[in-house]
Amino acid sequence: MERLRVAVVTGTRAEYGLLRPVLQKLAARPDAEPALLVTGAHLSEKYGATVSEIEADSLPIAARIPILFDEDAGPLATARAVERALRGFSAWFSENRPACCLVLGDRYEILAAAEAAALAGVPVAHISGGDVTLGAQDEWYRHCITKIAHLHFPSCAESAARLVRMGEAPDTVFNVGGLGDENIRRMEKLPPAPLSESVGFDLTRPFGLVTFHPQTAGGADPAAQARALLEAMDEITRDTGLVWLVTKANADAGGQVINEMWDAWGEKHPDTAAVRTSLGVRRYLSAMAAAALVLGNSSSGVVETPTFGVPAVNIGARQQGRPVCENVICCPAEKTAIAAAVKKALSPAFAAVAKGAKSPYNGGDTSGRIVNILLEAARRPGFGGPKRFYDGP
Repeated sequence: MERLRVAVVTGTRAEYGLLRPVLQKLAARPDAEPALLVTGAHLSEKYGATVSEIEADSLPIAARIPILFDEDAGPLATARAVERALRGFSAWFSENRPACCLVLGDRYEILAAAEAAALAGVPVAHISGGDVTLGAQDEWYRHCITKIAHLHFPSCAESAARLVRMGEAPDTVFNVGGLGDENIRRMEKLPPAPLSESVGFDLTRPFGLVTFHPQTAGGADPAAQARALLEAMDEITRDTGLVWLVTKANADAGGQVINEMWDAWGEKHPDTAAVRTSLGVRRYLSAMAAAALVLGNSSSGVVETPTFGVPAVNIGARQQGRPVCENVICCPAEKTAIAAAVKKALSPAFAAVAKGAKSPYNGGDTSGRIVNILLEAARRPGFGGPKRFYDGP
């Protein structure tokens, strides 16, 4: 059988951690050839040059498309990154003709890659469409990708239903569950002692796992929000003795400011905090499994913590609109509110509630289902032809 070339795009550490099992299963298929296109923060020293995690997995990289350069953060920098991404991906798709392009999520570089594929006549398949995150520009990036894509792999029933309401034909929408949920269930985690040795920080004591990204919609001040978080964390450490493992912010506008604050704060708290640019998927999930709580505004705090049953505090509006399970406490990005929410999350009563949380993202063999459905669809005559707007029954 002819091998189908499938372009797969990744720009961040979190996204690659989710795509990893999909890439591995595509690479193991005799009828498929994944072409991994690496961009964004993966290729930036400022954000950890996390392409090294891909290289460590021995997955071949078809192209490296740099889009982030040493310039001031902000909307103009984002626009310039999108311009570079559109130019770079367009050049690759003009020279290469994959059967389809697989993208995940809702970042600006992923929208640019999807646009470039569509303009080159390459069908797009989209993982995690149909979600809602009202506190980030990712909200409209994601929905734009939905309208470009011919095939959809939402992570829960609510998102699948939303895609159909957006006019996507039901026979193109497959509720496969969340890749993060699958990673949690299947990946072998490091116990606290070897995890501590790997990270270079003692995680055999109670600790909180923290990731805080800029809120890119609604006019929020990332520095003010990060300052409130730092002050709350200092209070929690004084009152409870909890220590912190922090992973830095992503490459959104405002992320550089937050990361500079993390660096300065971490230098002042070497005994009670470890600030790391990236942990990689295995160490990150191992830390989540062992943490007393997860704190911040990353999607993982809302989407992945229910599978572990670990208490989580979700700050601000970045994830507003996603389903929130019983283990998650939402609070404003204000010092007093954050400290109160964390203290509640650390209580034995709430820990018991969190352990009973039920995740809406369990789809079983999510990565295997994506690969099987994608390859079957890509072989179908007419795949990638003009889309029709679904108006309902």
